[in-house]
Amino acid sequence: MSHVLVVDGHPGRDSLCASLAASYAAGARETGADVTVLALRDLSFDPDLHTGRRVAQALEPDLVRAQRALVDADHVVVVTPVWWGSVPALLKGFLDRTLESGWAYRYRDNGLPQGLLAGRTARVVVTTDSPGWWLRVLMGDTTVRQLVRSTLRFCGLRKVRTTRIGAVHGSDETRRAAWLEEVAGLGRRDAARPARADKAVPPRRPAEGRAETSPAA
Repeated sequence: MSHVLVVDGHPGRDSLCASLAASYAAGARETGADVTVLALRDLSFDPDLHTGRRVAQALEPDLVRAQRALVDADHVVVVTPVWWGSVPALLKGFLDRTLESGWAYRYRDNGLPQGLLAGRTARVVVTTDSPGWWLRVLMGDTTVRQLVRSTLRFCGLRKVRTTRIGAVHGSDETRRAAWLEEVAGLGRRDAARPARADKAVPPRRPAEGRAETSPAA
């Protein structure tokens, strides 16, 4: 049985992202997958890294559970709006706090990064008020690049697929219903793919006060 983790990164409970996350989860469950949905707005955690990566910051219980869900997952889905060419502060803070250095990634002796969450696949679903061509051609697709290249792949996840939903501004109920059905179908197809046999188990999180620092810390 496939284990799917859906991360809903929108702070609004009545958002399109929340509905898309629920539709994806429902589609995945139709295949018999075990699905966990993390609506970040419902978690209790401090999104700020108060000392950067210099000192390990104790994880709140909800973030400990989030790390366990990441370990269990065969497939990870991140649903987020595009805000100012990036992601909401809530999602950014979750990634900063949960993907700890020495747990989700580390640096080899030669200075190159090694992802410690290897053996998992992923999908990024972004909603946008701008047309897709505008994001890709004129804006450089910054949100997708941040999540796909600089976060998920950096932590070892392969293969990472991308789905863009938009333009949301001015869309009607018929269009939104079509998006929900499209994403439910993605959930069914993604969950039906066989899980990889090489799923890595990250090391135990660094002892407090002994965080592995990055060159940019």
